[in-house]
Amino acid sequence: MTVEWISRRRFTGLVGGAAAAWPFAAQAQPGKVHRIGFLGNSTAALEANLIGPFREGLRAHGYEEGRNLRIEYRWAEGNYDRFPKLIAELLALNVEVLVTAGTPPTLAIKRATSTVPLVMIAVGDPIGSGIVQSLAHPGGNITGLSSIAPELEGKRLELLREIIPQLSHVAVLWNPLNPFHKASLQHARDAAQVLKIKILAVGIKATDDLDGAFKTIENDRPEALLILADRVFLHNRVRLMEFATRHRLPSVNAYHELVEAGGLMSFGPSYEDMHRRAAEFIDKILKGAKPGDLPVELPTKFTLVVSVKAAKALGITVSESFLLRADQVIE
Repeated sequence: MTVEWISRRRFTGLVGGAAAAWPFAAQAQPGKVHRIGFLGNSTAALEANLIGPFREGLRAHGYEEGRNLRIEYRWAEGNYDRFPKLIAELLALNVEVLVTAGTPPTLAIKRATSTVPLVMIAVGDPIGSGIVQSLAHPGGNITGLSSIAPELEGKRLELLREIIPQLSHVAVLWNPLNPFHKASLQHARDAAQVLKIKILAVGIKATDDLDGAFKTIENDRPEALLILADRVFLHNRVRLMEFATRHRLPSVNAYHELVEAGGLMSFGPSYEDMHRRAAEFIDKILKGAKPGDLPVELPTKFTLVVSVKAAKALGITVSESFLLRADQVIE
């Protein structure tokens, strides 16, 4: 399977209507102000590029903050230990729908409530993580969008090898607290074995682990970084990319925000698109649909972002043909 093919692949959306009323969701009423809770992994400033599309999607469905919608935001600031407290605050506000992104906060909400509807965004493996029963029939109080695409780690390594043909040693940054990362790390190892690339797995659970992780990388001296999708890495993208630049380590990332912070490239689902599409689930639930009857959607858009600026700083030449395949090029 080529990178060109997967970057253009479109999965068919599965979301359909549901007629049965969800007993804990308010029916849409003229003049009613709906209240939803948004549990963010990082901070409002660092996730502004995702909240923007989220609000756009809601407006497209007729929901406007200050008129008929109130969004209660809570931010974990990259610390997963804060989830229980923040979730308790949101539940105490009697929100009609909860929204969050990623596997760890979704699991935290699942443990906290089985009644309040939850729209998840960008969860890696909702079935394997025990969040839903199936994609077509999730059941319970949870539905939303999955970023599942197991082959992505292998494609990211292929991209690094394509730009750096002599590449033989890569550090993979992963979060042991993220249930999806164990499988992602194994996919990376499997692909690395085929590509004859040595893998150094560097676990980072929280911001406090960064210094130790940096020391491990300095001692092992890999030639590049593969950074998996996790809000701890998104939250700390500036520190991560400053380290990578200082040690002349090209990186392939799950989030394009790390490229904007100085990384070489990113490849993965469009998280902005998924946040925008989450509004459709919220709209259906607020109008009475049961979350468990709404099929979980797979990614519909993948993006490749390349930084020529970072490549030049690293002394790497990116071919014109490679750049032509990119969805975005940072000069």
